[in-house]
Parts: sequence; structure tokens; C-alpha cells
Amino acid sequence: MTSNKDSVDNITTHNLDARHLLCPMPVIKVQKKIEELGPEADGDYLAVICTDPGTLYDIPAWSKVHGHKVIDKREQDDEYHILVQICLND
Repeated sequence: MTSNKDSVDNITTHNLDARHLLCPMPVIKVQKKIEELGPEADGDYLAVICTDPGTLYDIPAWSKVHGHKVIDKREQDDEYHILVQICLND
């Protein structure tokens, strides 16, 4: 899991590999990662890669309930990529 800092906007993209995990583990991993990042990650992005097709619905649903924003979700090469904007201070 790595992070990339965009020096222009001071926004970090954090990466989470949740491949080969089945429901509910990808959602739990997203929740734990956001908790670990803490309030200073507000406005940052979390890029999640999964292989469970249910994550295209589960992670956006969890994000909506917890106030985060799904910026992009797509399937590529039998993997599911979901980009979540972390919103903690609304």
C-alpha cells in the first residue's frame, strides 16, 4: 500500500489492494484504512483494487452511508477499481 502526493493540490492518493478478498472483507479493509489515515486524510483519495464484483456496489453504498464520495468505479482486466474521496470533516 503506497501513497502518492500531488504537490499542486496537496492531495494524496492512498492505495489499497483488496484483491482475492470476498465480501465483506474489501469494505472492512476500506473502513480500516480510512480510520488509520485519520482526519488529516480529509480530501485525499483512496484507490481500491478488488476482484470481488460485489465491491462495485458494496463500497459505494458504504461510502455514501459514511459521507465519502465515489469519484470513479470501473472494471479492468477482471479487476474492479474504485476511487473514493475521503470526506471526514463535513
